[in-house]
Amino acid sequence: MKKPVLVIMAAGMGSRYGGLKQIDPVDEQGHIIMDFSIYDAKRAGFEKVIFIIKKENEKDFREAIGGRIAKVIDVAYVYQDLHHIPEGYEVPQGRVKPWGTAHAVWSAKDEIDGPFAVINADDYYGREAFEKIYDYLQHHEDDGKYRYAMVGYRLENTLTENGHVARGICEVNDQGELVSVVERTRIEKRGQGAACTEDDGKTWSELPSGTIVSMNMWGFTAGFLRETEKGLTAFLEKGLKENPLKCEYFLPSVVSRLLSEDRAVVTVLTTADKWFGVTYKEDKPVVENAILRFRQSGLYPEKLWGDES
Repeated sequence: MKKPVLVIMAAGMGSRYGGLKQIDPVDEQGHIIMDFSIYDAKRAGFEKVIFIIKKENEKDFREAIGGRIAKVIDVAYVYQDLHHIPEGYEVPQGRVKPWGTAHAVWSAKDEIDGPFAVINADDYYGREAFEKIYDYLQHHEDDGKYRYAMVGYRLENTLTENGHVARGICEVNDQGELVSVVERTRIEKRGQGAACTEDDGKTWSELPSGTIVSMNMWGFTAGFLRETEKGLTAFLEKGLKENPLKCEYFLPSVVSRLLSEDRAVVTVLTTADKWFGVTYKEDKPVVENAILRFRQSGLYPEKLWGDES
């Protein structure tokens, strides 16, 4: 069985944040959030990382992180290109938004030939998450069904005080398996709870405390790439007609299709760790304080990669 690799989705535009947030330092040593994710991943056993980026950002990524970590882990770069879509389809005039997380992973198909974990570039997941997903990928293979995994977080541990977030709301059965995941693109904190809206705030649905959500930390076998490709044309057929400038092909939509067809089992690996991220500029001090606390507690050394310049 091939060793699992780590795939990091870093081609998002970061419009709400106002800049290339994936490479914005979060400590005095100049580390970015990805440094801590890769450090935790390497500690868990991962030996290769694949960055999915925009081609025009490659120089910045190499300078911000790729050059440093290439000394301790294998690094590859893949480009998510707006024009990289199946033959017969065209990018709508005025479209600048990337095609979404499922398209991003599909873009990396030539670099992946075995099990892989997927994460967002700008989310802090916690040490336990990487240990659990690496262990799962090491010990599970497809049989009569695809055998996938997802790290599930408690919704209240993933919210920001500074605006709305998008999360995959999960239903999990008594066996700890994913029944369904629905992408909710606008969730806001409400006291100790949360609520979501899908009609620009006209109506709201309460989300109970303890709701399990996906933070796009998935574990897949190589067969997932074939399934993603199969669904891409159907997505384009529908999306280009209904919402040509903003439609997105999400990872949960591929997973949901396979679950509905009873062709996959997704084990939910729950964690009590708290998510940290910089969805908005106002989130950055929260992340900086969390990293400082983690370092003071001994979770991370001052210099993650030894003698750093």
